[in-house]
Amino acid sequence: MADSGRVKHDSPSSSPGPRRKRTQQSPGSKARYSVNAPGHCFRRVTLTKPTFCHHCSDFIWGIVGFVCEVCNFMSHEKCLKHVRTMCSCMAPTQVQVPVAHCFGPAGQKKRFCCVCRKHLEGSSALRCEVCELHVHSDCAPFSVSDCRVCHQDGGQDVDTYQHHWREGNMSSGARCEVCRRTCSSSDTLAGMRCEWCGVTAHASCYIIIPPECGMGRLRNMILHPSCVRICSRNFSKMHCYRISENSHHSEMDNLDDVDTQSPVTSKETQSTGSADTGKQTLKVFDGDDAAKRNQFRLVSIPRIIKNEEVVEASLRAFYIPDELQDYELQSYSQQGLFTDDIINRNGTPDNKPIFKDTVSDSWLLRSKPREVEVMKIYPGSLKVGVTSVTAGKSSTVDSIVKEVLSQTGKQNENPTDFNLVEVFMSSKQVQRQVLSGQEILLDKLQEIRKTSLRQMNQTRFYIEESRNRVAQVNLLLGGFPTQLDREEYTHLLSEHLAVKSHLVTITHVYTGQGAVVLQISCFSEAERIYMLAKDTSISGKQLYSLVIPEIMQSKLAKGSCPLLVFVNPKSGGLKGREILYSFRKLLNPHQVFELTSGGPLPGLHTFRDVPHFRILVCGGDGTVGWVLGVLESIRHKITCPEPAISIIPLGTGNDLAQVLRWGAGYSGEDPYNTLLSVDEAEEVQMDRWTILLDAQEMTEDGKVNGFLEPPKIVHMNNYFGLGIDAELSLDFHHAREEDPDKFNSRFHNKGVYVKVGLQKLSHTRNLHKDISLQVDRKDLELPSIEGLIFLNIPSWGSGADLWGSDSDSRFERPRIDDGMLEVVGVTGVVHMIVHMNNYFGLGIDAELSLDFHHAREEDPDKFNSRFHNKGVYVKVGLQKLSHTRNLHKDISLQVDRKDLELPSIEGLIFLNIPSWGSGADLWGSDSDSRFERPRIDDGMLEVVGVTGVVHMVCMLRKSKTKQKKQSGSLKEGRSDSPAPSDGGQ
Repeated sequence: MADSGRVKHDSPSSSPGPRRKRTQQSPGSKARYSVNAPGHCFRRVTLTKPTFCHHCSDFIWGIVGFVCEVCNFMSHEKCLKHVRTMCSCMAPTQVQVPVAHCFGPAGQKKRFCCVCRKHLEGSSALRCEVCELHVHSDCAPFSVSDCRVCHQDGGQDVDTYQHHWREGNMSSGARCEVCRRTCSSSDTLAGMRCEWCGVTAHASCYIIIPPECGMGRLRNMILHPSCVRICSRNFSKMHCYRISENSHHSEMDNLDDVDTQSPVTSKETQSTGSADTGKQTLKVFDGDDAAKRNQFRLVSIPRIIKNEEVVEASLRAFYIPDELQDYELQSYSQQGLFTDDIINRNGTPDNKPIFKDTVSDSWLLRSKPREVEVMKIYPGSLKVGVTSVTAGKSSTVDSIVKEVLSQTGKQNENPTDFNLVEVFMSSKQVQRQVLSGQEILLDKLQEIRKTSLRQMNQTRFYIEESRNRVAQVNLLLGGFPTQLDREEYTHLLSEHLAVKSHLVTITHVYTGQGAVVLQISCFSEAERIYMLAKDTSISGKQLYSLVIPEIMQSKLAKGSCPLLVFVNPKSGGLKGREILYSFRKLLNPHQVFELTSGGPLPGLHTFRDVPHFRILVCGGDGTVGWVLGVLESIRHKITCPEPAISIIPLGTGNDLAQVLRWGAGYSGEDPYNTLLSVDEAEEVQMDRWTILLDAQEMTEDGKVNGFLEPPKIVHMNNYFGLGIDAELSLDFHHAREEDPDKFNSRFHNKGVYVKVGLQKLSHTRNLHKDISLQVDRKDLELPSIEGLIFLNIPSWGSGADLWGSDSDSRFERPRIDDGMLEVVGVTGVVHMIVHMNNYFGLGIDAELSLDFHHAREEDPDKFNSRFHNKGVYVKVGLQKLSHTRNLHKDISLQVDRKDLELPSIEGLIFLNIPSWGSGADLWGSDSDSRFERPRIDDGMLEVVGVTGVVHMVCMLRKSKTKQKKQSGSLKEGRSDSPAPSDGGQ
């Protein structure tokens, strides 16, 4: 912050008010008390409700307390001399590296405002999506850009990072790292916490902790900020962290313009203006910009008060820690500004009360003209400390630069190689401006103060080398047509986005996803392409653009295994968004990706050069399959081709998560404990099947007569079904497509499954008459069934074990890595509902359950038709029907509970050898370059209509060992515990 020498920031006892009791007090004045923490202005108050001390967190017994008139810090009298917490008005002086916040609507948990220290209530509360800053919407403009440093911006080169402290809003039970006593409080804003390593301490103890941060217990899975580089000059932090700018962010668009409560909704305006209260309310503007926008702060004062006390109250309202002698109030009206101040207008001496029966209630807080000013110049690229220089009426920027170089021992340097940069540290965006050499600095300061005193309080000046920064912005553009070559994508970019070829280079092409990565050497061109792409559609499909960070592999710590997190916010109702927020805080936001913004590709591309990493997928089984599918398609382009995958179950069934012990569904577990479980999880192999739907026309003699439709490829992780199972999945899919907003809870989704199942009770299907089953060339007679389910994992329908127990000695217990499928037949809807009810406890109507129970007792043979056939070779053939090309209308196919529309097919045959029917090669010749010629040892299944290709993927299974209960300091601090994993190597 640039300010005059009259602002005594270095003095531990400085405050905006007088430093001792005044001998003559006006009727509205109160005694002030000095403390050792800068900025506070304490006065004695009578307590009318239960109150807690913000220093010791204890209850204040009695009716006397001490409150700061600026930030509402409350204290015992005995604690006043021990207070070390700085006032909110001093926040700009504590910023080390200005980093803007990413504000979004606050959550449901109890939190306190980091500016006014009051409890957050209502919908006006905001929180930063990256750090633990919580504020009221009208307090947000007075918070500064002190968010976490999560990457190196441009030419920065920092290897060590210090603790990033944030006050209050900690979990209960957190203990001080120094004295081991409880330092958190649910009643006040108390305690300090590092937002990287999580170590906690009292406000009077944290200064003893060594400044360097070791990233704590999660250091092996955190992507260290020194390893991430991004050129973000023209992009906000919302763009850099790929935070969706949804409708709920629209209220934050003009965040920096909100200087006050709305005068319509302010209760203070309605109550304090009455005659019997003895007070009046003034509208105070901090500059011309606020006056034009009619954005003011409300200042409540007694009706008879001295003018200096009014100025002091106005400074406190705007969190300005300067001396009141440097400011004055000017009357303001909508017709114009008057130059006469209060003293001249009232004609009263300085030591007598004024503001008695004032005419105007709107005032402008102005800074008095100054002949000279002592400024603080902060180091940019220079490895020096903060320098104080004096600026006069004739002091230019060039002369200030020369003086700074002389004071720092660099007088031999050429002053033209350095720039003086003005940095406005607003809470939402850090604005930088290079000043011209001949500009009069004193005039610049006066201009800023005239515009906004708040802006002046949040402005600093840096001296930096005037080297030309090499711009290198990486953008990922998606939504293009798939399966095009580089030249065709280049033509599309030139046609729709008019990219400048001398500034833009295509570095990566992902044809399967219809995406390209651009490296742009001009900031303005990068910004233009980024914004234009969001408003461009090609072939009716909207393009998307994302800023992609660069991970510097050479700076990754030895043994580190960063965690790549994918979150599907549409899964699990509102839990997906809360998980996204939690992981952005616990980890580096550059390693947390929202799947609604480009899918898994941006994250996998960002981690393409990381030698060892793991993946955490937060979503349902379909989301896991989505990530595995994209990973498989670009496996050859990333350094770590087999990253192990863990799951947070946010879907409806979550069968794969249950098999891997991650649970049947997320129910609000502590995200930090979840990350510990991921770190301790064991790696296991799982079969993954690729299915080719191959439609061929058959003649009457059974010979192939060409292709009807192009082949379609799908993937299967869990299971796929024919018949009734696929019909239920298809009906559920259609219901969700019609009204997706209703499908926001796991319980509701399961209820819809049951509802569509009950609607199928009256339908009869004779699937066993239309298909035949062969296992190792042995024909099997099918009982009366309505569906076939092919299982790859021992869980179906949210945990049902269709394969059954281990009592049948003919078969081994199924495994997810045995290279085999289990085939199960279901007799109908009731059969399926019974299994679903037993395993995930949906409430089925008691009468329906009783009727089913009686029916099974009367004729148990009808309910004993479930069969299990297992083998390396599985073949299913469809018998020839009277309507040869309508079988796709009679049978539904479902893969991983996703419906597939079948082409016109006449048979489904699963082959393990490249010969069928006395040597017929159903797979065909080698003309299709997408596939290798079948072999008996390649772990593949070939099909007439469907061909399954099985390979292994690496998954993470949660350890059975329960985590030890940790104390609050260890859980929150987690700074000294060694990491048990080897980083995945």
